[in-house]
Amino acid sequence: MRVAIVENTRITHHGQVGVALHERAALIDLYKPWSGAPLPASPDADALVVFGGEQSALDDHTHPYLPALAGLMAAYTAADKPVLGICLGSQILARAYGAENHLGTAPEFGWVDVTLTEAGRADPVLSAVPDRFPIFQWHSDTFTLPEGAIHLAHSPTARHQAFRIGRATYGTQFHFEASRPVVADWLRRFPAQVEALAPGWALRHPDEAAALGVQADAHGLALARAWVSLIR
Repeated sequence: MRVAIVENTRITHHGQVGVALHERAALIDLYKPWSGAPLPASPDADALVVFGGEQSALDDHTHPYLPALAGLMAAYTAADKPVLGICLGSQILARAYGAENHLGTAPEFGWVDVTLTEAGRADPVLSAVPDRFPIFQWHSDTFTLPEGAIHLAHSPTARHQAFRIGRATYGTQFHFEASRPVVADWLRRFPAQVEALAPGWALRHPDEAAALGVQADAHGLALARAWVSLIR
C-alpha cells in the first residue's frame, strides 16, 4: 500500500492517521507544496491524504498550488482511490466540487461535540464512532455541501463537519488526527494564536484533556483505522 500525503504548513502532525497507516505498513509519498515543491501530476498512489494549514482554501495569491491540489483530490476520487481531507483539506475538497468556502464565519477550538447524521450512522467510516462524540477542532472557515455529497456530521457552529463523495472520498472539518500529544504540541508551539482564539484555554487544557481528550483519542483512531481499511 502506498499513500500520498500532502502537508499544507510547516508543522504538520500525521497523528492518529499516521498510526493507522503504519499499522498497515503503508509506504508514504510526502509532498510539501507550501515550500514550493511540486505536487504529483496524477493519482499514482493508492490513496491521498490532505492535512490542514493556516491559510484558507481560497488563498491562491499566497499559495498558488491550491487549484492544482483541488484538482488532484478530484482526480483521485475519479480513479476510485480513497481521499481524506482534514480541516483545510476538507475545505479544498469542497472547493474541488464547486461548493462555496465561507471565511471566518464558523470559529471552533478545542474538544467539541460532533453529531452524526442518519447517513453518518450508516457510513462505513463514521459509524466507527458514537452518534455524538468529542473531537478536536481548530478552524474559523466553513463551506457549503458539495452537490451530490453525503452529509455525515454536524456541530452547532459548523453544519458541515463531515461529508463523503463517492465510495471513499471523505472531508472532515474536525481534526481527528489530533491526539492529546498533538494538541499539547500545538499549545506549546502556538500559545499566542491559541490565546487569541480561545482566551484562557491553556489553563483549562489539562482538565479538558483528561475529560474529553481521552475519548477523542479513541474516536480519532477508530475513524483513522476505518478510513484506511477502504484502501485497496
